[in-house]
Amino acid sequence: MSQPLFGLVPAGQPVLVAPTQTPTPTSFLYAIPPNPNPGAKPFSHIVVFLLPGVELPPGTAAAIYLVTPPTAPGQTEPNSRFLGGIGPGKESAIFKIGSSSASSSSSAAAQSNVVIGVSIEPAESVAARISEVSASSSSSAAGTAAEAGALVPISRTGGGGGGGGSGGGQQPSTLVLAQRIIKNAFNFLASFSGTAGQVEVVPLKAFEEWWRKFEGKVRSDPTFLERDD
Repeated sequence: MSQPLFGLVPAGQPVLVAPTQTPTPTSFLYAIPPNPNPGAKPFSHIVVFLLPGVELPPGTAAAIYLVTPPTAPGQTEPNSRFLGGIGPGKESAIFKIGSSSASSSSSAAAQSNVVIGVSIEPAESVAARISEVSASSSSSAAGTAAEAGALVPISRTGGGGGGGGSGGGQQPSTLVLAQRIIKNAFNFLASFSGTAGQVEVVPLKAFEEWWRKFEGKVRSDPTFLERDD
């Protein structure tokens, strides 16, 4: 893999773009360390998105998993829980990694790495699994679909020339792009900050609003992060 494909933003932590492991050319593992701030609570939501200029192979999507250590006696392979997916027409989504039945794992997450797996798979398969996640919780089907990052297939017409934004100049490095994303988020979220005791906090709804506007900006002007303005 010549350059990272995905960005991950755990709530309250910096953006991650480099996978910790790459088991196969189409699967990536991101080990997210615990928040080093004393007394910080483990995060329960994470944003996963395609980096600017990245296009997945035709007919594919990215399946997102929460990867946990083996639990059964004699089990060698880790457990993986399907969270949802992103892809053409849904280049980003917010996923909830906690659950009502995972209180013990949530407390454990405060003292160990949380591992997120991203796997490039057939888009139809990912969409079908998202539908299963939505159908399994009929009482909150709308919310579940949103968390799973419901994919809306888009039929692309033409030669697909609008994604990369490759102009004549040299494209900025992934690190520079990540820094500009962080700067954009910081400038937006700074006005929403408040305090909880002695800790400065930002409401999750403010982050979701920033991401909605940021994603809209990327759609309308895919190369704006490549300009140093």
